[in-house]
Amino acid sequence: MSPAKPLTGRQKRTLRSLAQRLEPVVWVGEAGLAPGIARSLDEALATHELVKVRMREPRDKRALALALAHAAGAELAGLVGHTAILYRANPDDPKIDLAGR
Repeated sequence: MSPAKPLTGRQKRTLRSLAQRLEPVVWVGEAGLAPGIARSLDEALATHELVKVRMREPRDKRALALALAHAAGAELAGLVGHTAILYRANPDDPKIDLAGR
């Protein structure tokens, strides 16, 4: 799964601002990207479209964030500290409108 087209800088900035008030809904431990994490992330994105994922001190946080995004068919909207912001639009009923941005 992959999104139709990549997000623009402006869209990523909008998503990061929307994510500011969100709490992480998925936590990635020392085991990294396990099948259970991928399932949880997929369910969270299906429900919320925009989620924060907290990573526990990974060796390469950018690589892990990109792997999480790829596994979920999502876009990496931002990386703040050990927290990745992921976005995947709901194909049936999108909640976040990025069309004009």
